[in-house]
Amino acid sequence: MTNSAVLLDKGMRCLSDKLGLVQAEQFVYLLLSEPFNYTEWCKDNLFTDMNVAEISQAADKYYKENP
Repeated sequence: MTNSAVLLDKGMRCLSDKLGLVQAEQFVYLLLSEPFNYTEWCKDNLFTDMNVAEISQAADKYYKENP
């Protein structure tokens, strides 16, 4: 398991790489400043067009392509 400092560093690097530094900071600000339930958001918005088997296949494919 990764310690908190390493995980935070990796997370910010991922956000910065994908969004750019300014939008990464804006994303973090939004998470901290607005009421947000990530678990509920995932249920309502993430993978809504995929069944469990499809999600599993996509995860396996991603894992193989990103060791």
